[in-house]
Amino acid sequence: MTLSLFDLPTDAAWTVSQLTRAVRRAVETGLPPCWVRGEISGCKVYQSGHWYFTLRDAESQVRCVMWRTNARRAGTPPPDGTRVFVHGTPTVWEERGELRLTVNQMLVTDALGAQQLARERVKAALQQDGLLDPSRKRPLPALPARIAVVTSLDGAALRDIISVARKRWPAVELVVLGATVQGEGAAEDLVLALRRVNRLAAIDLCIVGRGGGAREDLAAFDGEAVCRALADVRVPTVSAVGHETDVALTDLVADVRAATPSAAAELAVPDRADLARRAGALGGRLASALARRARLGRERLARSGDRLTAGLERGLARRRGQLERLSAQLDALSPLRVLERGYAVPRGADGRVLRRRADFPGGMAFTLRVADGDVPARAD
Repeated sequence: MTLSLFDLPTDAAWTVSQLTRAVRRAVETGLPPCWVRGEISGCKVYQSGHWYFTLRDAESQVRCVMWRTNARRAGTPPPDGTRVFVHGTPTVWEERGELRLTVNQMLVTDALGAQQLARERVKAALQQDGLLDPSRKRPLPALPARIAVVTSLDGAALRDIISVARKRWPAVELVVLGATVQGEGAAEDLVLALRRVNRLAAIDLCIVGRGGGAREDLAAFDGEAVCRALADVRVPTVSAVGHETDVALTDLVADVRAATPSAAAELAVPDRADLARRAGALGGRLASALARRARLGRERLARSGDRLTAGLERGLARRRGQLERLSAQLDALSPLRVLERGYAVPRGADGRVLRRRADFPGGMAFTLRVADGDVPARAD
């Protein structure tokens, strides 16, 4: 017989809270405190002093919390991949319906786990081939026109990149190459997508990454094949994997590491509002500089005009003095000056100067040139 919703009594169905509370009681009463061994992943220390981390092995993981008092006794938080033995009480986090281990004691075995050892081997191989050398890092283009984005088509990372890029620089073109970013086949998908980037025309920049997750969710970005494919991309690259505290090997291989996908978009494209402000400020500085140069030019021109006028006046004065001296010398040699001293010059009717007595026959009329004019005269 089929029952409809209205046929069920209202008290027959549990609420989610009732269910998780019942599971918590069952776990806490059915499972005693126990020792668990595994590898530390994503240990975070909060201001309260509590530690939150994941304990994992090759097949499973469990969320753990270590309250401040016990964490203080444990000492320094262990790095990712550290093998430990922890003693704690299994429980259920009701708000998330998640199994959790409340740890009260931790023993570190001082050995890295298998996944961390594999990561260190890959890192060493990349280091040996120079792929982590800072000198090979390329600068990002100032104004990229076409950007390749390698990430999951369904993830929040892609939406963040598109949103930030469109807001900051609407003219940019984003070419999305979808790939699986975690789980089985993720590394192969990422390698294929990165190789396709080199076959695209007019690509200026490549962004590869994903949103946050547990350390094991980011494992594909620690793969050697993915890192080498990223190093082979012919354009500058930006790696944005996980949250700000997560550092994948692709972050070390890429030309630039971004803390988040949104930060990658901010690094990749300029902010048009900021460019407009800078252009305005630059225009203002240019106008001020031109006005200052023009003012200096006018002042220099005025000073040059003053110096030129003074030079011309000195030159004219010098020439005037020379002219006056020459005029005085010529005036001193003038016959009129001689006549002014009481002399006279006799001239015949033809204007010829009469110099000897023979030039004055008796009764000849002639003219005497004196200082202020001519005087008629006759030889007697």
